[in-house]
Amino acid sequence: MEGITLKEMQEQLGEAIKAYSLQDRIAPSDDLIVDPMPNLYFQRDPFASVGTGAFVNRMHFPARTRETIYADYIFRYHPDFAGNVKRYYDRDYHATIEGGDVFNLTDTVLAIGISERTSPDAIEAAARNLFNDPDCLIRTVLAFKIPESRAFMHLDTVFTRIDVDKYTVHPAIIGPLEVYEITPPDGEDRLPDDLHVRKLKDTLEHILEKYTGVEKVELIYCGGNDLIAAAREQWSDGSNTLCIAPGVIICYERNDITNAILREKGLKVITMPSAELSRGRGGPRCMSMPLWRED
Repeated sequence: MEGITLKEMQEQLGEAIKAYSLQDRIAPSDDLIVDPMPNLYFQRDPFASVGTGAFVNRMHFPARTRETIYADYIFRYHPDFAGNVKRYYDRDYHATIEGGDVFNLTDTVLAIGISERTSPDAIEAAARNLFNDPDCLIRTVLAFKIPESRAFMHLDTVFTRIDVDKYTVHPAIIGPLEVYEITPPDGEDRLPDDLHVRKLKDTLEHILEKYTGVEKVELIYCGGNDLIAAAREQWSDGSNTLCIAPGVIICYERNDITNAILREKGLKVITMPSAELSRGRGGPRCMSMPLWRED
């Protein structure tokens, strides 16, 4: 995690390392042989718990690719998981997908963001793997296309679920947001890799109501109706919340306006300091990856 220096390698290998190369002989002892991993506190991204299986993701930037090794080893070798976890996406696939774009809306509906770091072909590949597993309950994938920018890095940067019927959302995505429904095609003559894709022409509220079976959904804007506050607090993850129970959420304490609005709506808001974490462009949800959840 912290990287490996030449000195640490020498301490482990002793005299053997001196014969390796001229570079090893003259390099400063604090030279890094293996670079540190800078983003491991954002564990939502390298893998995602999906239904009763998992995605082990292909990260967008090479600097983060090694982070998925941890999930790979956990699912291969940990006695609680080895041989028991189906992988619906894997780290050696060609297309990129990250866990901040993956939402389990219900036991049958999965939402995935098309974002700066998750590509449409990755979503299609994941959907095929889910639909081709007869034991998988997920039969609908909703693809949410958001603007591709660092400000809207992942879907959970601008949109998270905070209760059965409530969601936080950055108001700037409401206009440009596109939603596509992906389902297995009907008919006995369909091929295993066939998909049925259609664009949904409806409001975000109505789409969420339909696919989650909730009569009335409420979208709570980050920063309220103040566009300047929304932009400022969204940049420090005002829309990125960790829901630990219906109506109970963890938020960064610095987002005063958004947190006050959430409390007015009846939610229990637990705050934590963010300090440097906000600079990393990740919120409380980004720093968690639950492997099991109650219905």
